[in-house]
Amino acid sequence: MKSIPLTREAWLLFAVGHIAPIFTEAGYSIPRVRVACAIPSTARRGSAVGQCWPTSRSQDQVNEIYISPVHADPVEVLDTLTHELVHAVDDCKNRHGAEFKKIALAVGLQGKMREASAGPALRSRLQTIAATLIAELGPYPHAKLTVGAAMYESSRKPARAECPHCKFKVSMLRSHLKLGPPICPKDLVPMEKRGDWGSD
Repeated sequence: MKSIPLTREAWLLFAVGHIAPIFTEAGYSIPRVRVACAIPSTARRGSAVGQCWPTSRSQDQVNEIYISPVHADPVEVLDTLTHELVHAVDDCKNRHGAEFKKIALAVGLQGKMREASAGPALRSRLQTIAATLIAELGPYPHAKLTVGAAMYESSRKPARAECPHCKFKVSMLRSHLKLGPPICPKDLVPMEKRGDWGSD
């Protein structure tokens, strides 16, 4: 029987167990959480790297944490996970406000609270935790994923139309290309195709 490969979620849950003592030393207890590698619902252009949902949104009252697939480096993953675990301890009640800041600073996060990340001492501990997890479980089983606007990049030039007389230009919706170029509102002549109109 083949062994089942370790999932990202399992690796992340083991990571929670290794990070828990950092919170305990600061006087906090991590509640039961689920952790998944997924694109946060608040992500715009790949900027959000983590998200925690409050227990009130879960049918069985468990904080749900998502770690963005934009990170594959285990230390960066653990850094984001620590930030999201602060939200879990607070049950997302104070966003990045005073109570969040109190917990975050106590466990070693620093910087603007919305983007709070590990300070030097915490980062050193996370590096040790990452090395331990890799030794025990193997590397974080994930490869970096490009998300946001970059996933829609294309070598195609946008479809446009241009008046041959006054050079007035308009961008075309791809769904309207089958109708052909519009009429120039100034010169009242058919505009010419520019860019990628697909195959005619």
